[in-house]
Amino acid sequence: MLIPLTREKFDQLIPFIATGSQYGACWGKLRDFLRRLMISVVAVIVIWLLGSFFGNSAQGLKLLLGFAAGLYWLWSPAYWASQKNASYRRFQYSGFFRGRVLDVFVTDDLVGEEETVNNRGELVIVENRERRINLEVGDETGFRTIVRAPLQRIHKAIAPGNIAELVVLSNDRDLARIAKISDIYIPKHDLWIGEYPYLAKDAFRVVSAQLSNRDPRDREPPRRPPNTLRRRR
Repeated sequence: MLIPLTREKFDQLIPFIATGSQYGACWGKLRDFLRRLMISVVAVIVIWLLGSFFGNSAQGLKLLLGFAAGLYWLWSPAYWASQKNASYRRFQYSGFFRGRVLDVFVTDDLVGEEETVNNRGELVIVENRERRINLEVGDETGFRTIVRAPLQRIHKAIAPGNIAELVVLSNDRDLARIAKISDIYIPKHDLWIGEYPYLAKDAFRVVSAQLSNRDPRDREPPRRPPNTLRRRR
């Protein structure tokens, strides 16, 4: 099922200003926080040095820039999250898609490489790998897509046949060519799968419930089926 969305509804699902979950996704890990903190410290020092060079004539600008730079570690995740949203909001048309999970499997993906020195003083490259869940979803029309995300314990509940919902984006009015897709929502288990939480969760639950003629507060309690995840190289 593919239902076109109005621009007003789309703006509610992928907002201009980052949501709390989007801010958290861009906050990153400890090393990301430390990198932002270092940038803040260096920027404040540079602004202070430049302010000293220009004297009292730029005192107000120095204070303003110093305040913004000093809080870079805090506001930058909101900025980058909003930029991610903007990359999706540039598409003119969108639609609500409901299909089913066709396949679910786990892979070990390369997410980065680091150079280090071993005990013999040799330079070696260490691969950073991460276990990821892969969801293939589609419908009877032949539409197929795969969404990946870091594997979590709660993903064991997902099984082929589960209803999967998402938003598709296109520059074609009839949505004939899909350019981007959002993260996936599994209503049976109230689970979200994706690299980044593009969708405003509460707003999407309301849309999902309206199209399913159910109360968005009524959700089936999660069960613990046998582990259906399999590993794929």
